[in-house]
Amino acid sequence: MKAERSTTSDAGAGLPGSIHVLWDLREREQRGRTGLSTSRIVTAAIGFADEFGLGTLSMARIAERLDSATMSLYRHVSSKDELQALMVDMAYGMPPELEDGDRHWRAGLEQWARAFLEVFRRHPWMLQIPVSGPPLEPGQMSWLERGLRTLGRTGLTPNEKLSVMLLMVGYVRNNAQLSMGLVSENVSEAELMANYGQAMDKFVTAETFPAVRELIEAGTFESTEDDFGFGLQRVLDGVEVLVRVRAGENPLG
Repeated sequence: MKAERSTTSDAGAGLPGSIHVLWDLREREQRGRTGLSTSRIVTAAIGFADEFGLGTLSMARIAERLDSATMSLYRHVSSKDELQALMVDMAYGMPPELEDGDRHWRAGLEQWARAFLEVFRRHPWMLQIPVSGPPLEPGQMSWLERGLRTLGRTGLTPNEKLSVMLLMVGYVRNNAQLSMGLVSENVSEAELMANYGQAMDKFVTAETFPAVRELIEAGTFESTEDDFGFGLQRVLDGVEVLVRVRAGENPLG
């Protein structure tokens, strides 16, 4: 029996269907702009998640928003899991324009990281969707591309550039995950830390936890300093050491 020829290239075999959908959307205009389309469905789903969270998201609720039958959505999106993958990639949006060049790589990566953090602050539900692997979706690839270009003339090897960007992604995402998990809609991060410090003040003594007590006495939990920026600068310090080494400079000079 003659085997049928696959319409999918070997390179794309085994990939989630959402990957193919995303790249297809990237490369062609949507037909039926006034009717139902994948883009309209995903945009409506993002709006719903921004407003009500990911937990109550369903195909039926999105269909209601679009004044459409639920089954009509499945002609454009195969499942809720695929819908969430499409939502994440569209929610990333476009990365900021950064200045390429060896002189400005550090400022560029800082701008990149802060813009990346804002994505999660605008769409905190994104953090509830597990990361299944390195970025392959077009939206996420755009952010990776922009960061790599910033490192273009630093002298780092291609492997080092990729490692730097994965480090940046991890730092931003972990920071966003921590802050979003602690801060509610009615309490800011500064208020949360102040309340935390006051609670510890009642229980923590210099005899049992002297190092923590030192933080309390110093008013650390009442500080309004940019903790994200502090950690980011330390990450960039480490990258700068490597850049200096690759340039043949004294990394401590």
